[in-house]
Amino acid sequence: MGSTRLPGKVLMDLGGLPALSRVIRRLQRASFVNEVVVATTVSAKDDDIVNACNDLEVRCFRGSEQDVRDHYLKAAEKFQADAIVRITSDCPLIDPELVDDVIRVFIDQHADYACNVIPRTYPRGLDAEVFSTSALAKASEIADQPYQREHVTPLLYERRDLFRMASTQGEKDFSQHRWTLDTPEDLLLIREIYSALENRDDFGWREALEVVERSPELAGLNAHVRQKLIRESAVLS
Repeated sequence: MGSTRLPGKVLMDLGGLPALSRVIRRLQRASFVNEVVVATTVSAKDDDIVNACNDLEVRCFRGSEQDVRDHYLKAAEKFQADAIVRITSDCPLIDPELVDDVIRVFIDQHADYACNVIPRTYPRGLDAEVFSTSALAKASEIADQPYQREHVTPLLYERRDLFRMASTQGEKDFSQHRWTLDTPEDLLLIREIYSALENRDDFGWREALEVVERSPELAGLNAHVRQKLIRESAVLS
């Protein structure tokens, strides 16, 4: 709820449902996901997220606002997860098919970490990461920079001498599209996409792409927005 560029974004309305609900409902259709859990903070401003989880009948974990890595690790331990599928709450167009693709390559290649963003070929906002709880625990032990704790996964893809990495990518590069929810302009675009698709949440990313390609002016709504980077030298950007 404490987003600096769009406060309260995770509960903003998208075609009659909160953005968080859209993310959860879409992820629940992923074949390889056993359970969707919302990880939020102990801050009082996130009480509304906990209330929303209760309404959605989804389990919730509250942890540190600063040490997000430890937050994830404790959530995984509480819910006895062997592996974590990390989807951020600013991805209300997340595609369960792409999530399954990343989980599949994680399993098939016996990886410690897998993603669909290195290299990035899908629109920003379809990001999926999968990593073992044991790898996260190991990364937590050796993390010595603040950004490595705040952003959860950098060590897993930066230290390829320690962690086995796998990735998936599309046949074409659509990474110029921005479908993440972080600014008022992003919200306007995503609302337009949902509206064009009758405010359903069972559509895939290709249908969303058709909407944007059919009305090129939509992509211009947030084309000027600059993505916040983990750090200028980070691999994942």
